[in-house]
Amino acid sequence: MTDYGKLFRLDGKTALVSGAARGIGAAIAEALAQAGASVLITDVLERAGQETVERIRRAGGEAAFFKHDVTIEAQWEAAIKQAEKEFGPLEVLVNNAGIETAAMLSQCTLEDFNNVMNVNVNGVFLGLKHAVRAMSPGGTSGRGGSIVNMSSAAGLVGTTGHISYHASKGAVRMLSKAAAVECAQLQTGIRVNSVHPAIIGTEMGENFVKHLVDLQLAPDQATAKAAMMAAHPMGHFGDTADVAAAVLYLASPAAKWVTGTEIVPDGGYTAA
Repeated sequence: MTDYGKLFRLDGKTALVSGAARGIGAAIAEALAQAGASVLITDVLERAGQETVERIRRAGGEAAFFKHDVTIEAQWEAAIKQAEKEFGPLEVLVNNAGIETAAMLSQCTLEDFNNVMNVNVNGVFLGLKHAVRAMSPGGTSGRGGSIVNMSSAAGLVGTTGHISYHASKGAVRMLSKAAAVECAQLQTGIRVNSVHPAIIGTEMGENFVKHLVDLQLAPDQATAKAAMMAAHPMGHFGDTADVAAAVLYLASPAAKWVTGTEIVPDGGYTAA
């Protein structure tokens, strides 16, 4: 009989979570650590990252911090080496680091568009590239594994005023699918999937609502928030644990036959 409890455990596995100093990334790191993984938290926010590490350690988990700009290829190589040095062969990567900006299409500057694409798309590409190198047979880790890329409901549907964010998150979805097919056909033992949350009660989620006022799409913050909550059929925003649970599933042996697809924790937002 299958022991379903064990299927969600990550004991003995090494994980790297980018952009994990706070918010969704921190919750993901905590979830993986609670499931038994040793987690390297990477971010440009050193103080917040160290605080998340300490929180995980106080709860009995294993974690370390590495300062990491996901747009710089050499830093990806260094981060993966650090994960292997700290905890052993890398078997889980969560490409979580991302940024968001707001502007009407006709007002969006090329500089802002490229900045979002650089972090949200190039950062994911570089993480995929170097994790696949490490995890594939003959690589420095060589055990296969799971790569989870954080996209968004914005990678599935469009809204007004967030053109660069939508473009970037749609790209992450298709990067994930292409990488999944390639890794499967080359028999690397690596699964690649994406997660697409709608608005989560984090600083970034609050900024998304605030931007509606800034762009004069809503008269005030309260009206904007009420409208966005109403757009979620379940009537409220999600919390970070909703996303972390989806990532934990995809990272775990419970999802061993799941690759090239997406999980959408969105309170029904994309179904409406």
